[in-house]
Amino acid sequence: MHDPPCRRRTAGSRPRSGSGGTRVDTADRRVLRRQMLADDVYEAIKTMLMDHVVRPGARISIDGLAREFQVSSTPVREALARLESEGLALKEPLKGYRATQLLTLAEFDDLYRFRLLLEPWAARRAAELITDEGRDRLRAELATAVEPTSVDYAGYKSLTVHDNRFHTLIATLSGSEQVRLAFQRTHCHLHIFRLHYERDIGPEVLTEHRTLVEAITAGDPVAAEAAMTRHIQNSMESRLRKIYE
Repeated sequence: MHDPPCRRRTAGSRPRSGSGGTRVDTADRRVLRRQMLADDVYEAIKTMLMDHVVRPGARISIDGLAREFQVSSTPVREALARLESEGLALKEPLKGYRATQLLTLAEFDDLYRFRLLLEPWAARRAAELITDEGRDRLRAELATAVEPTSVDYAGYKSLTVHDNRFHTLIATLSGSEQVRLAFQRTHCHLHIFRLHYERDIGPEVLTEHRTLVEAITAGDPVAAEAAMTRHIQNSMESRLRKIYE
């Protein structure tokens, strides 16, 4: 049993407004509380999917989750719609939702062939176009990275989120909106984590990220392209593909 998402207090008393303060409208507070609850439910179900508490391919009971989290069915439905957009849940007509299956070997290879076409070019182009602002953004993102604290999703979430932001930022700095959108639509970091690979690779990933930042901020397109190619190949061949053997 998982702890229910945190319930926010809904006391009807009006907020105090000090001198020069801004009074928050009651309707605005209700919308904010609802959004915070919806986000809590989304993160809770996402964690269950990532850690295989809800097994790949298993049905997802909206009523069951609502009872477990002590909420109405509305935030559960909203969460599942978000998870469907990320490829973690699948809605079947007249049947409801189920967890998506893990990537097959063919899907895994296809995903990485796509990344090898897209991301080395993006890194090269980012190095060619790099500005002082771009350097600052890359260094700031790298500074947010922390090594995992445990092998479950809760412990790896911060690194997974950083990894996604980092690769999305490089795609953004390439100057191509289509490349950025194409990368984001893969949701590759979520699907990779669900494979339950050997997760003691945090330091290795961060070392490769630092190498990428050094090459891009130095304005070295050749080194940036090579560093991204190695990074993706290491992820594919050294860290992940052995799962299918």
